[in-house]
Amino acid sequence: MSQKDDVNNSQGNGASDNGSLPPALLAMEDGTVYRGFGFGAADDGAGEIVFNTAITGYQEVLTDPSYRGQVVTMTAPEIGNVGINPVDFESSRPWCSGFVVRELSPLVSNWRASASLHSLLADHGVAGITGIDTRAVTRRIRLSGAQRAVITRAVGDAAAAVERARRHPSLEGRDLVREVTATDGYEWEEPVWGVPGTAGAAAPPPKRFNVVAYDFGIKRGILRRLRSSGCRVSVVPATTPARDVLAMKPDGIFLSNGPGDPAAVGYAVESAKELTRSKLPVFGICLGHQILGLALGGKTYKLKFGHHGANHPVMDLGTRKVEITSQNHGFAVDVDSMQGRAVLSHVSLNDKTVEGMRHGELPVFSVQYHPEASPGPNDASYLFDRFVALMEERRRR
Repeated sequence: MSQKDDVNNSQGNGASDNGSLPPALLAMEDGTVYRGFGFGAADDGAGEIVFNTAITGYQEVLTDPSYRGQVVTMTAPEIGNVGINPVDFESSRPWCSGFVVRELSPLVSNWRASASLHSLLADHGVAGITGIDTRAVTRRIRLSGAQRAVITRAVGDAAAAVERARRHPSLEGRDLVREVTATDGYEWEEPVWGVPGTAGAAAPPPKRFNVVAYDFGIKRGILRRLRSSGCRVSVVPATTPARDVLAMKPDGIFLSNGPGDPAAVGYAVESAKELTRSKLPVFGICLGHQILGLALGGKTYKLKFGHHGANHPVMDLGTRKVEITSQNHGFAVDVDSMQGRAVLSHVSLNDKTVEGMRHGELPVFSVQYHPEASPGPNDASYLFDRFVALMEERRRR
C-alpha cells in the first residue's frame, strides 16, 4: 500500500456482497481513508484505533471495558459468524467506540446465539464498518503508531472526517476509569463455568479468603476465577479510599484491568500506595499492574501501538516457562524506573517490555496481561493460585 499520507489514499473495499449495507468510511488522523460498508449503529464512532489478533472471542473483546475510547480492528478475516450469546459478556455492554472487520458474516450459526453482532452494536450505539482491508489497517498502525480514527457514513467529505479524527482527544492524560467503574459495591458469586455433568460443574469451593477487588473496568472472567479460587469477592468502585477497603478486613486486594492512561488516575495510585503499606497481599493485572508500578514510585509510558490479542508469548523469569497470553493495553511500566523498587518477574518475548513484577519484601505482585483470558488461552491461570498462596501464608503467621 502507498505510504502517502493524504485523503486520496483510499483502499478498495474488498467486498461486493454487502447487499443493502450503507457506504461508510474509516478515516485516520494521518490522512489515510478506507472505504467500506457500515453496520451496527448509524452514529459515528471515534477513538484511538488498535488491532486485535484474537481469532475467536469477539464478544468478549467488545464487552471488555478496557477498550473504552478505542476503535477495535479485528485481524481475523471473518467476524460475526457465531453471533452473540447471553453468557459470554465480560460486562453489561460493549465499550469500544467502533468496530472494524474484513468481512461481517451474513449468517449466524451457533447453538447458543440469541442475537447478531450487527444488532448488538446497533442496540448500544457502536459504529461498525466491514469490507475493509484489515491487513492494511494493521500495517498502517504498526508503521505509524497509535492514532485517532473516525467511522462515519458521511462518505461525501473524507477530508472532514480526517479533520474530526485529528480533533478527537488522545488517550494520554484521560481518566476513562470513571466512565466504566461500578457506581456501588457488590458481592460476586458466580464461579468459573464447568461442563454440565462433570466435576467442573460442581458448586464453587468454600469462601476461605475475603478479597476486595477494585473495579477499574473489571471483567467477569476475573471475578469467576477469584470465586473459584475460594475467595469471597467484594467489588468496590475505583474511587473507594484505601481506608474504606481496609475497614472491610480483607485477606487480599485485587487491582483490576481498565481503560485509559494510568497516570491520569491519581486517586487509584494513592489508594494502592496505602494498601501496599498495609502488608496485605496485593495482586494487580493490566491497568492495576500499571497503577501498582506508579504506587511503588515507578513510571509508565505509552507503547507505539499497544498489545491487543490472545497470542502474546510471555516468559515467567522465575520458572523460565513460556506462556501464551491474552493482552489488551496501550501503556506499559518503564523497567528502568522500577530498579530497586520491584523485581522483574515476566517479560514479553515480542518486544521485551515488562509483563510482570513483584516486590522484593512485600506480598505484592502484578502482571500486564490477562491470566483469566476471556478470550484466550489459560496458560497463566496459575497466578490466581499464587495470590491464594500469599493469603494462606499471611494467615499462618
